[in-house]
Amino acid sequence: MLKHLEQFQKDVRGKTVGVVGIGVSNTPIIVMLAEMGVEVVAFDKRSEDQLGDPGRDLKKLGVRMFCGADYMDHLTGDWIIKTPGMRPDHPALVAARKKGSVVTSEMELFFEYCPCKIIAVTGSDGKTTTTSLIYEMLRRTGRRVHLGGNIGYPLFCRLKEMEPEDLVVAELSSFQLQTMRKSPHAAVVTNLSPNHLDVHKDMEEYTAAKANIFRYQGSGDLLVLNADNGVTAGFAAEAAGRVRMFSFRSVPPCDGAFYRDGAVYLRDAEGEKKLIDRSRILLRGDHNVENFMAAVLAVLDWVEPETIVKVAESFGGVRHRMEFIREVRGVRFYNDSIGSSPTRTIATLHSFDRKVRLIAGGYDKKIPYDALGKVVPERVEKLYLCGATAEKIRDAVKACAPCFPVEIYQNLQTAIETAYQESVPGDIVLLSPASASFDQFKNFEERGDFFVSVVKGLL
Repeated sequence: MLKHLEQFQKDVRGKTVGVVGIGVSNTPIIVMLAEMGVEVVAFDKRSEDQLGDPGRDLKKLGVRMFCGADYMDHLTGDWIIKTPGMRPDHPALVAARKKGSVVTSEMELFFEYCPCKIIAVTGSDGKTTTTSLIYEMLRRTGRRVHLGGNIGYPLFCRLKEMEPEDLVVAELSSFQLQTMRKSPHAAVVTNLSPNHLDVHKDMEEYTAAKANIFRYQGSGDLLVLNADNGVTAGFAAEAAGRVRMFSFRSVPPCDGAFYRDGAVYLRDAEGEKKLIDRSRILLRGDHNVENFMAAVLAVLDWVEPETIVKVAESFGGVRHRMEFIREVRGVRFYNDSIGSSPTRTIATLHSFDRKVRLIAGGYDKKIPYDALGKVVPERVEKLYLCGATAEKIRDAVKACAPCFPVEIYQNLQTAIETAYQESVPGDIVLLSPASASFDQFKNFEERGDFFVSVVKGLL
């Protein structure tokens, strides 16, 4: 058995492990622990009937479960693995710590026992595209690379596949980072703007959580920052190791990448050199040029420029990220369900060379929509809204343009069908909600898949 797994089994031997949340990310961990012979207790706010077969399968493995509205009243365990979205100061977690429980998370455990170097990405927007670009660039070198974190299968459950010479590429959310006490070898912060303020107390707490991605780095580690974002640029002064910065608007003050006259350039102590013309980058949009530069700076220690260019020319993006779906009677449909914040939707709107019919709205993360309200009249033909944030978005737009055409609909399907009925050949219908999906859908993927299914049914 690999040494890092041997160490984990030694550390967990004889302990009871409580796992909060029996969802997609935690279920594989529960199964892994149970198959190792660990005593596992799982907790979930859903009833056993609502959990269905997954819950029954866990019981067959000997997992004890506490389900229902009072599930946290029964919290116990020498170790407690909390679900990422649960605040660390939840009263039940505080009480458990006082009784001697060690409260941790899947990602904290992974960082503790991972045998290889980790490259991690966070930010308010662009995380998944940047992470996927990094993974693809590293994979093209022939090295074994593992992708996960906030996307894909839990990394902790893949420890048995990992060797010291491998590399890990992880996307990390503010929830995953909030209680981290270890940082990756290479950290990337794409940008920061108000987000998830329905869970975080304020912008200061949100920013502090994101900063944990580099807070525990050493002198030999790397931090990649967005020079155009005031918050991320300020992180440079706090870095313990090397800093590389990228900019779409100017030349960074240190090693880095920048955009000028239709091309991406690299800069270091020896000077600057052109890497690639923008016309050769398959991803569209200024924000994706930024994501590309961030990825490049993260991999320069491992990947040759020729390989980076090949990836730029062939990488078409990730599903639900400005994804072209189809053209129906001259009307083009794009799925940007990942657009769960105003800044992301604004960036997507600027990627088109004409006005679009925008479908937006969803779960309210308690973030302001003033900036989106200013951009919509300039970049949108008509706004079709649904979900919990519909009125907030409408009011932000109307404050800037009182006569701008906005309609609120009962559901996403009606918004899509109405946008199509009102379109003429040459129009673009874009789903970019500027809101999370949790009011009507489990996640942005389910929301995007629903959009795709409705669009594919249009005649």
